[in-house]
Amino acid sequence: MTTSPGPQRRSSAEAATEHPEITFIGCARCGTQIAGLDGRYACSGCGWVNEWTEGHRPLPAARRRPQGGRTAPSP
Repeated sequence: MTTSPGPQRRSSAEAATEHPEITFIGCARCGTQIAGLDGRYACSGCGWVNEWTEGHRPLPAARRRPQGGRTAPSP
């Protein structure tokens, strides 16, 4: 098994955005170069997936839809 370098990240000024950051790393199992969002990876080559808690920042909270939004049209 080869040792892969750590994830490549942008500077802290660029990382201070509310949008997900695309990061790259060598797969921990097979070494394939893979991309992920905010340090969360899944390898399509061998199926390796890192733990979601290993991400670079917390996952965003789910947004709730307003209650009573759309109504069905009257016949």
